[in-house]
Amino acid sequence: MKTPVTTLTLCAALGLGGMTATFEASADRAVRFERSNPMGGSTAGAMRHQSGPDGGSFSQRRVMRNDGEGNGRVTSGGAFRTPGGASGARAGTTTYGADGSVQHKSGVTASGARGSMTSSGGYSVGADGAVTQNRNTTVTDAASGNTYQGSTSYNQTSGFTRSATCYDAAGNEIACPSR
Repeated sequence: MKTPVTTLTLCAALGLGGMTATFEASADRAVRFERSNPMGGSTAGAMRHQSGPDGGSFSQRRVMRNDGEGNGRVTSGGAFRTPGGASGARAGTTTYGADGSVQHKSGVTASGARGSMTSSGGYSVGADGAVTQNRNTTVTDAASGNTYQGSTSYNQTSGFTRSATCYDAAGNEIACPSR
């Protein structure tokens, strides 16, 4: 019986291409490809899936597209599942231009017996070299139900900023723990 790989579904939802693949539930597979594309450049990528003897598995996918004139896009994603029930996934996209500009966006999520976390954000570098960055992260402790919500940002005008707020299981703001 063939089982769809969750990572590839996640990647497709994030716009990582129209390619789909399925793997045998217990099979380890790796696929690489490269071809010319209608934009005058090339498209290349790799997909990999591995399963462990105790039910754990991971899958990865990476696709690179360019137009042959210095513009391109790289998309990647991955997911894992442990025998103990923890799981997680990550996906990201980086676009670059012939003018030197770069834009990156990515997100990650994971959960297990000790809690869960999500984080998303990105950065950009303009053709003029101007840099901006932002990231938002939420972490929840399974034992207490306490949650940390943090964000960071950077731009060349205001520099680096960081904020952090913590909440108890009832949603009341509490002091964040120190290291």
